[in-house]
Amino acid sequence: MKASATKGTFIDLFCGCGGFSLGMKNAEFECLAALDFNHEAIKVFKANFPEVTHALEKDLTQFTPSELEKLIGTREVDVIVGGPPCQGFSRARQRDGANHGPRMIEDPRRQLFQRFLAFIEHFKPKVFVMENVLGIRSASGGEYFTRVQAEGRKLGYRVVAREEHAAKLGVPQNRKRQLFIGIRLDVPGYLANELKPAKRAVLRPTVTLGEAIMDLPVLAAADGAQEMDYDLSQRAQHTGGNNHHFIHRILEVSRANKLTAHDSRPHSARDLRDFAKIREGENCKHAMLKRGAEFEFPYNKETFKDRYTRQHRDRQCSTIVAHMSKDGLMFIHPTQNRSLTPREAARVQTFPDWFQFPIARTHQFRVIGNAVPPLVAEAVGEAVAQLLESAASIAHGSSAKVIPFKSATRSSSIPSSQEEALAWLATIALLTRQQLRKTDATIFLRGWYALLYLYPDLHPENATDHGETKENSAAHPHHQLDLSQRYIRSGWPVMLELLGREAWHRYDASLISDDDFYCVEAQLAGFAASHSSKHNLLRVLLAS
Repeated sequence: MKASATKGTFIDLFCGCGGFSLGMKNAEFECLAALDFNHEAIKVFKANFPEVTHALEKDLTQFTPSELEKLIGTREVDVIVGGPPCQGFSRARQRDGANHGPRMIEDPRRQLFQRFLAFIEHFKPKVFVMENVLGIRSASGGEYFTRVQAEGRKLGYRVVAREEHAAKLGVPQNRKRQLFIGIRLDVPGYLANELKPAKRAVLRPTVTLGEAIMDLPVLAAADGAQEMDYDLSQRAQHTGGNNHHFIHRILEVSRANKLTAHDSRPHSARDLRDFAKIREGENCKHAMLKRGAEFEFPYNKETFKDRYTRQHRDRQCSTIVAHMSKDGLMFIHPTQNRSLTPREAARVQTFPDWFQFPIARTHQFRVIGNAVPPLVAEAVGEAVAQLLESAASIAHGSSAKVIPFKSATRSSSIPSSQEEALAWLATIALLTRQQLRKTDATIFLRGWYALLYLYPDLHPENATDHGETKENSAAHPHHQLDLSQRYIRSGWPVMLELLGREAWHRYDASLISDDDFYCVEAQLAGFAASHSSKHNLLRVLLAS
């Protein structure tokens, strides 16, 4: 099934209209299947990905991984990506206690991450990436944030939770999201500790709302059309010819013959009069408190002071959300007296102009707001591709080209057995924080490598975020060390918490390098030693 021209294959679960799939496709991955229960989302997906045979309107609480395997004809897939519905974790619902605090309302959408993991368990991809809102960190006291990581580890993955800022990756909005990244234990290595902008975005990693939308035809409220001509003279004035990076390279306007979905919603005369009182970059709370503006809308001013917001052309836009399908009051155009159109929202999400939304305007806003920004997904895809290429090089015996730590000094510091690793670990595991801080670098690194050797399921970045809950587990036997308790969230041995925090301190202070902190050689040696009967190839590679 894998196309030789691609860097791998993927399945997109809870795919929505295809933001994650578009980014992965741009990173040269081939989509084997995309699934979502929403009819409009799948309709949009099919319109834009005609090459994907299995774009399926399916309820993943009913449709099984075995059924999908039968349809696509393979159980081999490199990557599974997806964004289970996030409304059950959204911070936007804090006010009524729906997602947080003692009044938290149970929402079945919170359990959909388990369906995502059921597909991981069945297909065993090399990598999985799950996207959600930051609210999952605190929902129900962090229960779900912990469970995603703990259950992913039990399936045989090194799991790390990363907070990603879309604006740093070239997306013109203040969007922050939670990524859960799982790497199968027999795949050596880690994703880079911070996503880099996609190759297409490196020239301009920071983009403003104005750069993204101010070339579009001027509209009034209830104006525009689902298909219209571009204003080429306005585009030329906005871009200064063909040199505007975002319009040409990211939005790919040359591939769109017509401008679509530039259709503004109607607003009441009262709302439009209120809009006109708000300055660029201002909300009604600021206008009332700082300037004494009076608004006609008869709301409780103590409760709804931020009802209206006019976006600023020289800043990133507020986070595009599905609630735009209800109203656009928080997304008033910087200079025009109306809210953003679906095409403007799509551009802020980094959907190219050729991407079609052949559904009603209300549904357009919903699927656009629910989507993963394609440019974020492209950065993820490129990072995953680099990891898989590195792992493949190791498996084919060319690891020296991709892992710059094959030195005699480093090799002599990698444990040769579990017994040696435990002995090295014992020299520093019982030290106090102050004693660890004073420990010689060579001795400290031997202990750190020993930890990664004994626990190849750990991720170094989890060294400081353990949660509160603990569990007893099978421990490596040692007469001095009680390694029987591990934190459920991070998987970290409780006794080794200080060691992990000291490693992070030294790494953050640039006292140890990337290669030392993410010591793939120690991880690989430990995995090979614990799976020697199945992974003789890795043992041979390490000895060579």
